Amino acid sequence: MLELTVNLDERSYPIYIGPSILQQTGLLLEHIGDCRPIIITNDTIAPLYLDNVMALLAEVNPLSFIIPDGEQFKSLEWFEKISAFLLENNCGRDTCLIALGGGVVGDLTGFVAACYQRGVPFIQVPTTLLSQVDSSVGGKTAVNHPLGKNMIGAFYQPQAVFIDTESLHTLPTREFAAGMAEVIKYGLIYDTELFRFLENNLKQLKALDEEILQHVIYRCCEIKALIVAEDEKEAGLRALLNLGHTFAHAIEAQMGYGKWLHGEAVATGMVLAAKLAHTRGDLTAQQVTRICDLITRYDLPTNIPENMTSEQFLHHMRKDKKNKKGTIRFILPTKFGQCALVDDVSDQHVRDLIEQ
Repeated sequence: MLELTVNLDERSYPIYIGPSILQQTGLLLEHIGDCRPIIITNDTIAPLYLDNVMALLAEVNPLSFIIPDGEQFKSLEWFEKISAFLLENNCGRDTCLIALGGGVVGDLTGFVAACYQRGVPFIQVPTTLLSQVDSSVGGKTAVNHPLGKNMIGAFYQPQAVFIDTESLHTLPTREFAAGMAEVIKYGLIYDTELFRFLENNLKQLKALDEEILQHVIYRCCEIKALIVAEDEKEAGLRALLNLGHTFAHAIEAQMGYGKWLHGEAVATGMVLAAKLAHTRGDLTAQQVTRICDLITRYDLPTNIPENMTSEQFLHHMRKDKKNKKGTIRFILPTKFGQCALVDDVSDQHVRDLIEQ
């Protein structure tokens, strides 16, 4: 088992990574403490893992709540349903929510935890690659709105993150590929060695080689922990973690949440960001090709949705959370392993990029 810490003073917490993490009952109970555990999961994960986790926690009388599986259910409607369940079961501030699932479950559970009785503890148990390397770490919680993704939420840190690598063996290949988009992102924004490692170990990763998986997940969590410790609430540095996301969130909003997986949209968004960086003279054509090739090799899309127009992109991007005073701001690679937040991209630059 590997372990690292997100250092946030009194709100610091551990991340545990390895196979059979969920079998370590004592470790999980240690972080639940005297609280009453409520497991929030979805109807895909529940048949696989819920009974096992309920049995591990039997001595502290856990309850569970199951939501439907899908990005479209990360909504205010399901936020309210979970909150009502907690109230109906007389859950007080001595409640600990456990998010058992992917990014939707984690984001939604975390937001409920941040708001219920002005804040109760929660634990992340991510079961998808994307949530293990990205969304479960750092305390971003939110729900979607028809007018924008993750526009209603809060920064609220978990008590701990338990990453059981064995859960990836039940993950559909499309979901695994979507998670690889976020892994590739870390290589582009921070770590050229990681990018090269992904190029050289594709077969082992796709085969879920345990040693390779743990190395990649640990490195991604380590990078994110370093960035979050320096800029918890995205005042500056943390915004770089959004490489590709300005385009990606526009795709998700336009296509309808769940039609494109988040990682698929991020993959295409990174290609667009790389091409935009090339037009600014920051990346060579060869570097753009290298990025596109790696994304393609991990079975991810590199082209925008058919019939999605530049005006539709601009419409959604004008609602992006990074914007200031009406100006759309982009995270663009300036070279391999380094990105920057730029605010001098004109609407016409975006139109030219999309229409190409």
